[in-house]
Amino acid sequence: MNLRKFFLTVGYSGLFPKAPGTVGSFVSLLIGLVLVQYLHVSTIFLLSLLISALAVKQIDIYEKETGEHDSKEIVIDELAGMWITLSICWINIESTSSMIIVATLAFFYFRLFDIWKPSIIGKIDRDVKGGWGVMGDDLLAGIAAGIATVGTYQLIQMFLV
Repeated sequence: MNLRKFFLTVGYSGLFPKAPGTVGSFVSLLIGLVLVQYLHVSTIFLLSLLISALAVKQIDIYEKETGEHDSKEIVIDELAGMWITLSICWINIESTSSMIIVATLAFFYFRLFDIWKPSIIGKIDRDVKGGWGVMGDDLLAGIAAGIATVGTYQLIQMFLV
């Protein structure tokens, strides 16, 4: 296995035989949860943008080599989208119980928007080719998931605490 495949499959998590996108998202969430203990959320956001830029080029090369667009094993887009979600919703999280609630909501909403692909998310998935097509829908799904997570968490805080 080469370094490109390791990168694009997020440490080979995308090679999982069932639901590789969900597995890749979960692995990305776990990595993100470790990173937010040591890095500011703005750094996580910038890392997701840097990884996206690198991934676009590597996906283009990979697609030329394999002849396949948006292979299921490529889950680096899930990592970038999940980290964008975390960078939006992780601000002002202080307690362990809040961390668990927010992480769960973030994962749920990111998978929801990544699978459902409403509005422009689906348009990008259908119409944009190459690396930007693979990455673009997940980046927007990450933004939508981050906003939905913040809104839901605020409602929980307002009505249940």
